Amino acid sequence: MIITSRKNETVRNMKKLGESSAYRAERGEFMLEGAKLLIDAVANGAEIREVLYCGERPEGIPESAALQEVSRDVIEFISAQKTPQNVVFSAAIPEEKGEPRISGAVIIENIQDPGNVGTMLRTANAFGIREVILVGACADLWNPKTVRASMGAVFRERTFHLSLEELRELKKKEKVTVYGAALGEDSSDIRSAKLIDSAVAIGNEGKGLSAELLELCDKRLIIPMAPECESLNAAAAAAVFMWEMAKDNL
Repeated sequence: MIITSRKNETVRNMKKLGESSAYRAERGEFMLEGAKLLIDAVANGAEIREVLYCGERPEGIPESAALQEVSRDVIEFISAQKTPQNVVFSAAIPEEKGEPRISGAVIIENIQDPGNVGTMLRTANAFGIREVILVGACADLWNPKTVRASMGAVFRERTFHLSLEELRELKKKEKVTVYGAALGEDSSDIRSAKLIDSAVAIGNEGKGLSAELLELCDKRLIIPMAPECESLNAAAAAAVFMWEMAKDNL
């Protein structure tokens, strides 16, 4: 039977997973969109819980997942995209596995835009940087916009939410140099630093790194640019820093 009602419990649950971070946390699951992302999620060991589709039945669905055909109208109701794909599904939020490492990690603090967080994960994955540490009020990793922008990297990267104190203790333990992306009289050109095996911290889109995190940094770095340009988008700046971290290993 094809579900056509927006009031259906399964439909309303999927809709709410896409809209509410509190509901995602309560349920321990999140909503994703697209047949390609479904394949990627399965390939990376995600626990798929429910799949809703219209039109052609998607392939590669685990036997443990519930599968339900719905109308196109229902897909459009659930999705926040202007032109939704024909598949939406839910997956369990994975636990943070293992112990975090600060060496070779990217630290992002108070990055509030889900698209920026997702893009940073995607860039880290592209450059072989496996550790992303989130500090402060970052956008929800499991927001559909974050997941979509990550292009599946959210399944492949090791991500950890740490407090400043936890980050400080980790730095002491590993004796790692931490560079902060920040303007200042004592800031150095990024090209003067060797970032391999170090950690780099990227701050909020508007305010940059907090004073507390800057105190933890050993050195501040800037990206040289044309004088008429004030700054880069946070995700773009992060990409430059990650390239410098990884270039000798690529």
